[in-house]
Amino acid sequence: MTAVVIHSLDESTAHLFDTLPDPLGVAAAHPLTRHRPDWQRVALRDGRVVARASWWGGPDDTEPLCVDRFDLADGETEAAAQLLRSAPWQVDVDFSLPPGRHEDPALRAAVDLRFDAVRAAGYELLVERYSYRWTPADGLPERPGRLTFAPEPDDAVFFDALRRIHSATLDAHARKATAEGGADRAAQEEMDFFHWCPSPRAWWQTARTPDGDLAGIHIPARNHTSPIIGFIGVVPEQRGHGYAYDLLAECTHFLVGQGAEHIAAATDQGNHPMAAHFAKAGYPITRERVNFHRPADTPA
Repeated sequence: MTAVVIHSLDESTAHLFDTLPDPLGVAAAHPLTRHRPDWQRVALRDGRVVARASWWGGPDDTEPLCVDRFDLADGETEAAAQLLRSAPWQVDVDFSLPPGRHEDPALRAAVDLRFDAVRAAGYELLVERYSYRWTPADGLPERPGRLTFAPEPDDAVFFDALRRIHSATLDAHARKATAEGGADRAAQEEMDFFHWCPSPRAWWQTARTPDGDLAGIHIPARNHTSPIIGFIGVVPEQRGHGYAYDLLAECTHFLVGQGAEHIAAATDQGNHPMAAHFAKAGYPITRERVNFHRPADTPA
């Protein structure tokens, strides 16, 4: 078999990226996502593209944040793995998948092919998530009226709340960050993401009980393509009252008040309480997200 040749793309070769099919429907599901040709790579055998990967980041980022497109031809698992292993950016792989892959044999085979190649490149499964897209047709969720919401300009208040929230969490990314660097690291990663979003800092809100105690926080936000539910979190001592729904309802109303015509959101599939709150608030599952990461001790 002829050896594989790996190429980074540029403006003159960017068309090569589109020579493989897209059985996962990623391009159609994310039409506003833009990629830089120099953050795209292909593996060629006999001049034909047999694997491709696209790295993604914000318009002001100097390094990509994740791999968000990854495809390969049948029988090219090792070529695809080499494409990832040899890349200058060793970041997480974030798959966007249609729902129902376990029931559709053709879709399941396409997904398994990609997962096998990612694992061959040294990655491990981190978490499977639900992706939501709310529109006005889904109806505004009712506000329970149990909490008082207000902006809070002090970042330290949010940092402390995040440390408390992540001290007992079902979120896989937060648990990974805590395991690797403690509660401060988990909180800081969240803060970094909120500041990375181009939406105003003034949108961040605390939620308090009628007694004035902190119940939690919610972060209405925008990423570079969509309004999003940036974060919903209840502090441990206030759990058991269903306050996450109150936060989600308020966050939705806030974004609609800012002109949002749709809202994107996500939660871990294993976070059954939060998934139930999204269902109650009328958020339909439109895609699934599966995140793979490279363990800290994996050689580059």
